[in-house]
Amino acid sequence: MADTIAAVATGASAGGIGVIRISGDNAFDIADKVFKAMDGKKLSSLKGYTAKYGSVYSGGESYDNAVALVFRAPKSYTGENVVELSVHGGIFIVEKTLEEVLLAGARLAQAGEFTKRAFLNGKMDLAQAESVASLISAQGQAQAKASYNLLQGSLSNKISQVLEKLIECSASMAAWVDYPDEEIPDLNESTLKEILGNSKDTLESLIKNYENGAVITQGVDTAIVGKPNAGKSTLMNMLSGQEKSIVTHIEGTTRDVVENSVRLGGLVLHLADTAGIRESDDLVEAIGIKKALEKIESSTLILAVFDSSAPLTDDDRMIMESCKGKKAIAVINKTDLENKLEIQEIEKAFDSLVYISAKNGDGEKELEKTVKDLLGVEEFDDTQPLLANKRQKMCVLNALDSVKQALEGANAGVTYDAINVMIDSAVDELLTLTGKKATQEVVNNIFSRFCVGK
Repeated sequence: MADTIAAVATGASAGGIGVIRISGDNAFDIADKVFKAMDGKKLSSLKGYTAKYGSVYSGGESYDNAVALVFRAPKSYTGENVVELSVHGGIFIVEKTLEEVLLAGARLAQAGEFTKRAFLNGKMDLAQAESVASLISAQGQAQAKASYNLLQGSLSNKISQVLEKLIECSASMAAWVDYPDEEIPDLNESTLKEILGNSKDTLESLIKNYENGAVITQGVDTAIVGKPNAGKSTLMNMLSGQEKSIVTHIEGTTRDVVENSVRLGGLVLHLADTAGIRESDDLVEAIGIKKALEKIESSTLILAVFDSSAPLTDDDRMIMESCKGKKAIAVINKTDLENKLEIQEIEKAFDSLVYISAKNGDGEKELEKTVKDLLGVEEFDDTQPLLANKRQKMCVLNALDSVKQALEGANAGVTYDAINVMIDSAVDELLTLTGKKATQEVVNNIFSRFCVGK
């Protein structure tokens, strides 16, 4: 018997509506102690997918109007009996309703426990469950669409296709090895190699698309670097649409890393506006410069800002040297002023350049296209199955390694029992990805990162 859990399913701020979700065997009885319908009917007597208008009560007195939605197991999000109470979205009212539900016999849900129950009750696999968190945190259209497709099973279906063929191979080889005297048809060698080859191609395709998928679903760690007063903070503010960084004509104003996440078209950039990079005897400024150089090393994308109204300096050249081998874009700023910059020298140092006037807000579309081109997501197909995180990537990498070994063994004439060990290893990794063989520790870790109401 599953105990009954409850939590606020809407945001932790005032709004037009607040939802308290109750899930478990006693969900209806607990909700009936708090909510009374206008027509007097008990929620426990209703069919699933039914709504009732009424009031919520505390100590026998009503304190708000409410709507109750009833979902009967197994046709609910969690696969259990579920009631959702929608009340007015004031913080006090929402918290009071949750308190009354807990007093009526529910316990407060743990982080991600609703989705964990959906997984444990077979409503979704682990890859789909992980996409729920990605969908909730989506900050752009491409990210939301890619996460939704994962929730609908695009990755799970692709993995299942590979699993089905590998398990079929494994079963045939195991039967042949275990019962050599029985009349069991041999697994055709060419069929085995074809299945292993196709599995290898599918898994390699998923790995190849991982970086693009991570860019879309997780955003891009982006460092804005440049010498003092090149316009880094102004660029940060232009992309943020707000005055996140302090902008003055005084060099060295930014002495630490200022961070903000922004949307650039369909992409999410996790921006870090760094201290101006230059030689400095100021201890505090020097610490900021050290952090800026560290950001260049750790960031996926670098926006190197240059002042077009001034000639290149040794500080500029130090930045150019630091960006070598990185995914970096030379952002030529202050195009509203007369150009004095040696553009040709910058063109030799960077594969990608874009011209902007951050002060006037010019060049953002050009910057967006340049960023997408450099990251390889301009033609990104968000309908394709994607690996959403490093856990999934490692499972596929390990499975791919085992499939490659099995294919090499088949080509070398290795015995079936040895090949089958490699195939079984690949199967185990893919079952771990979908959650069918994931350890309790892995499952708990994944759901602990969810918000409480989900």
